[in-house]
Amino acid sequence: MSRYPKAYYKPTDSCDGCLAWGDFSGRLCPTCYMFGRSHATAVCTGCRRVQPLKWDFCRLCWCQARLGAQAAVDQLAAEADVRARLNAVRHHQLFFMGMHHRNGPACAPRRRGGRRGAPRKPPPAPAWRPNADWRQLPLFGQVPRDYGRLDPSGVDLTSPWLTWAKYLAHRFAEARGWGRNIRFAVNRGLAVVLTGYVEGDAIRHSEIFTPLRSRDLPVGHVVTVLEKMGIFEDDSEPSFEGWLAERLQGLAPGIRSEAERWTRVLRDGGPRSLPRREGTVWLYLNRVRPALLEWSDRYDHLREVTRDDVRTYMKTLHGHHRRDQLVALRSLFSWAKRNGLLFRNPTSRLKVGQYEYGVLQPLVPAQVGRSVAAATTPATRLILALAAVHAARVAQIGMLMLDDVDLGNRRLTIAGRVRPLDDLTLKLLLDWLEHRRNQWPSTANLHLLINNQTATKTSRASNHWISSSMRSQDATLERLRVDRQLEEAPTHGPDPLHLAEVFGLDEKTAMRYADSARALLEQAAEHSASPSGKELCPD
Repeated sequence: MSRYPKAYYKPTDSCDGCLAWGDFSGRLCPTCYMFGRSHATAVCTGCRRVQPLKWDFCRLCWCQARLGAQAAVDQLAAEADVRARLNAVRHHQLFFMGMHHRNGPACAPRRRGGRRGAPRKPPPAPAWRPNADWRQLPLFGQVPRDYGRLDPSGVDLTSPWLTWAKYLAHRFAEARGWGRNIRFAVNRGLAVVLTGYVEGDAIRHSEIFTPLRSRDLPVGHVVTVLEKMGIFEDDSEPSFEGWLAERLQGLAPGIRSEAERWTRVLRDGGPRSLPRREGTVWLYLNRVRPALLEWSDRYDHLREVTRDDVRTYMKTLHGHHRRDQLVALRSLFSWAKRNGLLFRNPTSRLKVGQYEYGVLQPLVPAQVGRSVAAATTPATRLILALAAVHAARVAQIGMLMLDDVDLGNRRLTIAGRVRPLDDLTLKLLLDWLEHRRNQWPSTANLHLLINNQTATKTSRASNHWISSSMRSQDATLERLRVDRQLEEAPTHGPDPLHLAEVFGLDEKTAMRYADSARALLEQAAEHSASPSGKELCPD
C-alpha cells in the first residue's frame, strides 16, 4: 500500500517535447528534460515547433532521423547519416518512451543491468605522453579557443593526446571509484577539449568551464586529468577577488587602495604579521566598511581621519557592535601607522573594554530530543554523537580520517587528542562504516565522512553538509558541543584545568565554562533551599 494519496500520481501521458507515450512526472520525459538543459530554444527547421534545438532540429526530428541510421555499423558513419537525414524528415513516427537508445535497435526495450553474458569493454591500453614532433608555430601567438562551437562530428578520436588522457582517466576511475556514468562523461569532456590540441598549447579554465558545464560534463574530473597531463592552466578568478572588489565599492580612491592593501596583508600576512583565516578577513573588512563609507564623503585618504571623527562614529554604536568595529578599526589604523600612511593613529588610547560574557545555559531535554529525532541517516547520527558526546567542532568532524578510528582499542582521535569510544558512539560508528562500505565500495577517499560529491574525490565534506541536518533545530551542533562541555564542567569542581585537558580548550575558554558552571551550581543551590523561589523569613 503506497503512502502517497491516489491523486499524487500523474496519469500516463505524452511528452510535450518528443510526443513519446509513457509514465513520467512533469510535462517532459527525462530525456527531453536533459535535452532542454543543454540546448537553446527556437523554431525547429523540420517540424516548425518552438523546442530546444540541436543543429536547428528538435529532439523529435532527431529521433525520426535516427530511425534510418540505426542499421549502420560504424558509429561515425551512423552519426553522419543522421545529419544527412535531418533535412529529409517530412513525417514523424510516434513511439513509446525509452525506445530510442544509442547502442541498441530502435524497438528493443532496454534491459536493466546490461546485457547478460555480453563481454565487458576492455580497458584502454597503456599510453604515455606523445613524442614531441615538429609543429607549425602560431603566427599571432596562442588565440583563445571557443570550445562551445565544436561540432560533435569533428571530434578527433584518434588523437594520441586523447588516447593518453583516456588511459589516465581510467587509472583515476579505478583508484577513486568513478562509476560508469562519470567515466563516460569524463571521456566525452576530454574528447571535446583535446580535439585539435598540439604540443605547447595550454588549456585554460576560463575557456573550458562554460562549454563543459553547458553539456552537463564534470569539469572537476576533467581538470584532474588535464592537470595530471601537465597541460592545464588555472586562470579562474578566486572568489575572494570578486568579494573584495564588491566590498570596496563606494569608497574614496585613496581610502579604497589603503583598505585593499590592509585586507590583503590580513589574508596573506606580512613581514611582521601572520596570515589570518579568510573568515576573519571577511569579518574585519565588513566591520570597518560602514565607517569608511561615511568618511569617504569628506576625506580622500585615511590620514585625514582624526580622533574626533572616530569618537563621533563610535558614539552611534553600542554593545558588541561598538567593540567589534573598534577592534577592526584599531587593526586598520595600526597597520597604516606602521607602514607610514599616516602620522598619528586616531584610535590609539581608545579602550575597547573587556567583553562581559553571559552565563552559558544548558539545553533542555526537549531540545535535545528534537535534534535526535531529526538525525535519520547513519551519517547524521554519527555527526550528532561526535558533537554531543565528544564535543567535536564541525570542522574537526569533517577532517576526521579513517586512520583516526581505532576499533580494536576503542579509541578515536579528534584534533590530535585521543578519546575513548563509548558504547553509543561505537555502535553509530559501526553502522556508518557498514553504510559507507555498501554505498561506496570503491571510493578512495580516506575521510571518515563522505557523500555522493566527495566519494569520487579525495577532499573532505563541507561544513555546510555536516551541519545542514541540525541547522533548523534549537540544539544545533555548536550548541550541543557547548552543552557537552558545560555538562563536564561541574564534575571536577568545576576545574578549568580539567576542561582544558579533556577538550583541548585554551585557558580563557576553560575559565569561562568553569565560571558558568559555578553560577549554575549556585542557582541550583538557591532553588533547592527555596523551592518556591522566594526567600524564607523566620517567624
